[in-house]
Amino acid sequence: MPSRFRRQRVLIVGCGDVGLRVAKLLQGRVNLLALTSSQHRIPELRDAGVAPLVGNLDEPATLRRLAGIATRVLHLAPPAQCHATDVRTRQLLLVLHKRTVPRALVYASTSGVYGDCGGAWAPESRSINPQTPRAQRRADAESQVRIWGKVSGTRVSVLRIPGIYALNRQNGTPRERLMKGLPVLCREEDVYTSHIHANDLARVAVKALWQGPAQRVFNVCDDTALRMGDYFDLAADKFQLPRPQRITRSQAEIQLSPLQLSFMGESRRLVNTRIKRELRVKLSFPTVVEGLTPRPAT
Repeated sequence: MPSRFRRQRVLIVGCGDVGLRVAKLLQGRVNLLALTSSQHRIPELRDAGVAPLVGNLDEPATLRRLAGIATRVLHLAPPAQCHATDVRTRQLLLVLHKRTVPRALVYASTSGVYGDCGGAWAPESRSINPQTPRAQRRADAESQVRIWGKVSGTRVSVLRIPGIYALNRQNGTPRERLMKGLPVLCREEDVYTSHIHANDLARVAVKALWQGPAQRVFNVCDDTALRMGDYFDLAADKFQLPRPQRITRSQAEIQLSPLQLSFMGESRRLVNTRIKRELRVKLSFPTVVEGLTPRPAT
């Protein structure tokens, strides 16, 4: 058969910034497809070497052409906020099950499924305790894909992802927040957060598509172990901006919005041993120090 028919077919569901970075890594090696509900994104996807498939996870009838179309699936689409569970993932799995199932499926979850760990280290073996509606929907999706993997025989990997950043990612750095002069918590009440550079996340996703053990969960984070305020201080120094004011939690409840406060409600440090030992990923940006430092053009 011609080589174009022998190539793997990778379907990216939710092909935003990270999906396009994955496509760049795989371009020329596989046949790339992406589900999109936006007509205006079709030229952008084609320019990235991705064949666009118009469909909407909220409209099951538009997903029929996905059945049997891909040998590997990268599911990056977030759940809809109007449901308590992840209905979008359920619809995707139903259609993928109708014909020949993919060999591998990688699902992008959130480290928020662990809930508040009080600053403790969180390995993948830690029991999840999602405390926000967003995290609860992601935990539901994790359960769905892992059960489906056991039933279908598809090798499923779950990526638990913290804050994604990159200098060339829209809203991918704290610069805008720093320019607004928003405060952070004082050290005594501050929380630990984890990070991953968008390029390293894309590399982990590709590795998991081909090398991830069946029904395995991976924390996808770098080696940074900073409290949130220290991270913003570091970013402020990198961008030559004033460091943010430090305030107490009671003051933050008055000065910050509920959304801004929500990022300060949970404290944990992720253990990233599995991506290094099992997927053999060597991080290009091992800490945010390297990730927030501009690299010379080559």
